[in-house]
Amino acid sequence: MKRQFAIILFLVVVVLGSGCKSSFEKVRASGDTGLIYKKAYEYFEQEEYQRAQTLFELVIPAYRGKAELEDIYFTYAYTYYHLGKYIMANYYFKNFTTTFPNSSKKEEAMFMAAYSNYQLSPSFRLDQTYTLKAIDEFQTFVNTYPSSERVAECNRLIDQMRLKLERKAFEEAKLYYDLRQYQAATVTFENLLKDFPETTRAEEVRYLIVKSAFLLAQNSIYEKQEERFKQVVSYANDFLKKYTKSDFYQEVN
Repeated sequence: MKRQFAIILFLVVVVLGSGCKSSFEKVRASGDTGLIYKKAYEYFEQEEYQRAQTLFELVIPAYRGKAELEDIYFTYAYTYYHLGKYIMANYYFKNFTTTFPNSSKKEEAMFMAAYSNYQLSPSFRLDQTYTLKAIDEFQTFVNTYPSSERVAECNRLIDQMRLKLERKAFEEAKLYYDLRQYQAATVTFENLLKDFPETTRAEEVRYLIVKSAFLLAQNSIYEKQEERFKQVVSYANDFLKKYTKSDFYQEVN
């Protein structure tokens, strides 16, 4: 009895699923622009973004030059975002801002283009191309809409991503240090201070610069030692002036 019930239930689910699918397929194949347009929005509201996207693609050509195209295109861009296709979402949101430069939705589209790249920003250990793109696009948004309520969020996300870039720079410099490539470590630590002057790691970074420079000088050929030890003294004096109460003070001194 239980087996028969399970089979019947399975068949009901299959039939219902087939019905839903056939309903979508009928709309897609109908050639009825008005119906496809209506159903595209219905699927979007039901969070069936793949189906909505498919139907929007069918009606976009029919609405070119018409007022409805603006909202169609905007919602179409969102289907990519909701499906996690952030590269395409970025493309269509950016394209929206140039295609509809006077749209009331332009501000949101510009923000979402940047936010799509933010979603692509990976761990600090990986390539940071999308992090840099997101920072640049958020900054462009802030410059374009300085009074927007989204500015605070843009600045928060920019700060968050800059911390990620800073962490990557620090770990790269530390890796050079651990591999005993002291010259590369010194240069990379110095670049970190230039690129991220607001870093909370400044004391540690300057200490590691002194230590890297010292180990470089110590392991250099005799002819280069004098010049390099002078550089160590310069780094050390700079550190001691800035951090008189540092835990590293005695070691550097």
